[in-house]
Amino acid sequence: MPEPAWANWPDERLLSLRLCDLKVTLAGTTVERLIAQVNKELNDRGLAQPHYYLSDEWFTADGVAGIAVPFYLAHPRLARLELAQMLEVEGGDEETCLRILRHEAGHAVDNAYDLRRQPLRRRLFGNPDAVYPKYYTPKPYSTNFVHHLDHWYAQSHPDEDFAETFAVWLDPASLWGLRYAGWGAQRKLEYMDRLMHRIRGTAPKVTSVRRVDPLRRLRRTLRDHYRLKREHYGLDHPDFWDDDLRQVFSDAPEFAKRKSAARFVRAIRREVRTTVASFTDSYQYTIDQLIEKVIARCRELNLRLTDDEQTAKVDFVVFLTVQTMNYLHGGRHRVAL
Repeated sequence: MPEPAWANWPDERLLSLRLCDLKVTLAGTTVERLIAQVNKELNDRGLAQPHYYLSDEWFTADGVAGIAVPFYLAHPRLARLELAQMLEVEGGDEETCLRILRHEAGHAVDNAYDLRRQPLRRRLFGNPDAVYPKYYTPKPYSTNFVHHLDHWYAQSHPDEDFAETFAVWLDPASLWGLRYAGWGAQRKLEYMDRLMHRIRGTAPKVTSVRRVDPLRRLRRTLRDHYRLKREHYGLDHPDFWDDDLRQVFSDAPEFAKRKSAARFVRAIRREVRTTVASFTDSYQYTIDQLIEKVIARCRELNLRLTDDEQTAKVDFVVFLTVQTMNYLHGGRHRVAL
């Protein structure tokens, strides 16, 4: 297919385009090949395959045996825009994309076979009719949930716990029998194995190919889309840690001629953001917003380096990691759904 006219547009011009005017498809993309891989895994287990379509985000709507794939995976130029706007591309690499597809396949199978009514499923995973929270506070060391997607996503809602458990069960390389031996999550995986064997080869109860919010019907601009998305994943109520910051930097007169902490942190921002995100399983965008607040606070306190830059960078990474983990463990940090 010929390149779309917007493929060489600068970001500002591209952001003015409506989602419905992108006119992209899954055909010929990397994600199409990965969809075929997941479909084969489902077929090998005797399970119905979902239908796939483009929308604004990853999701599987209630009662629909279909998976929405985000538009930015349909073209490299859109992936670059997603990276510029959100600092990461969810599903942009093959491994992560497969993880998400297997997770969404769990929702699709759940819907296709109407598994939400199973009594034991409700006892093991919780009430699927529970209202989705806007945010959740994970418990990183819990062994009652599988670890599949980042951010301990299985802990966010009973339906997500089910989908995450299904994804681990479906993955041919997961070795879940060994990986989760002795965990509370082992019972869920064993139940999933029995349940999937029971429905193997049976006809799904839901066969509709209905599409919820397909890309062609989304009329907001890319600019509005990203504004709302950044608001959703931003840092709601940041705290300032003056005493802790002064352990890394200083406002003492003897350091007045040293490099300012604000300038230093801004220079290492990207590297630190990536490092702390990998340590804490937090969204890079959220950490970036936290760093922005720290930079502002360093400027307000007129903080400056007290050691060489390499030592200061190590100290700052430790500071930022500790503060992020304090949010995760103390319940002050909430992961957006």
